[in-house]
Amino acid sequence: MIRPMERLTVAQLKTRAGEEPVGAENDVQLVSRVEKQTRNGKPYLEFAFADATGSFCLKAWSDSKMFKHAGDLPDGAVLRLSAHWTQNQYGLDADRLDWQLLDGEELDAFFAGDPETREKQERDWATIVELCESVADPRLAALCRHFIDSMGERFRRTAAAKRNHHARRGGLVEHVAQMMRAADALCAVYPRLNRDLLLTGALVHDSGKLWENSYPKKGFRQSVDLHGEMLGHIPLGIELTNKLWRDVAASEEAESWGTLDPPTSQVRLHLLHLIASHHGQLDFGSPVVPRIPEAFALHYIDNLDAKLEMVKDSYASAGETAEGIYERTFPLPAGLIRPLPAFEPPPLPEPEESEKREEAREQPPNQPENETEGAPE
Repeated sequence: MIRPMERLTVAQLKTRAGEEPVGAENDVQLVSRVEKQTRNGKPYLEFAFADATGSFCLKAWSDSKMFKHAGDLPDGAVLRLSAHWTQNQYGLDADRLDWQLLDGEELDAFFAGDPETREKQERDWATIVELCESVADPRLAALCRHFIDSMGERFRRTAAAKRNHHARRGGLVEHVAQMMRAADALCAVYPRLNRDLLLTGALVHDSGKLWENSYPKKGFRQSVDLHGEMLGHIPLGIELTNKLWRDVAASEEAESWGTLDPPTSQVRLHLLHLIASHHGQLDFGSPVVPRIPEAFALHYIDNLDAKLEMVKDSYASAGETAEGIYERTFPLPAGLIRPLPAFEPPPLPEPEESEKREEAREQPPNQPENETEGAPE
């Protein structure tokens, strides 16, 4: 049985849709369309749509309405899709699909993003700023301020990845904020870690993605940048951090840095090493492997946050092959199992009526609220 139409974000649609169809509308931007062929040589179109919460692909077969009218849809168009949605291991599918182009106030509301995602990213941004302000080393503190002041706007509209985790506008802010929280907590457990270095490394480790995975000032269509395609985010992050370091080194506040210990040149080199090694392995794209404690910590914090985000998304979208057993979702290595809920102690039993009377007899008589009440004047 199909429920009545409701307005859903992409993330909500992926959570709700399953084997049973869900009648829903969702506002999305057309990100791309590619013509492909089946094994039998029949043409079809693969559309990619996105909003503030995520993206999905949808196939339009040659006999479908969307295939026939694809030429009427301008690049970057914002549509209200209306369909009966199902989902399997290959993604979302739509039956009785219809659409309309959005304009005016509806278009402005779409580009503003959904309130829940916007509010979360505001909280995460506040966390980043707060933790940067707690950095004690004046050189790293100056770099953090300069990065936020000069790159903050672009940073806040960048994704953490093209797919797999935090692959949405502002996803990098969510990813970095969680990594900085984890780094701050880990330093309390491992006090020999250099907290200032680790926090700063978490802030700038993916800074090259400001070119690799950024979005335009308005829209949810991830940009394609020549620098990002030809160099990748690790070399770009090293280049950007070097440039920002030179900026702050030329400032008046840097005049006293020559007397600081450890030497400024060593602080800069260790920070660049964190960027270069954060993928952890040469075959995963890092030009060097971790060689200092903070580099190992940063790599595992980065990997943990990415993995747990993918696990969260998989639970939301994967179907169950059996009770409590979920279909595999790429790139996780296997299907998930329903997690064990946290233990909740049972409520204490209500005392028997006789126990209540016994407790009442043991209580002293009520005293006046004012200790001087009834005393002679």
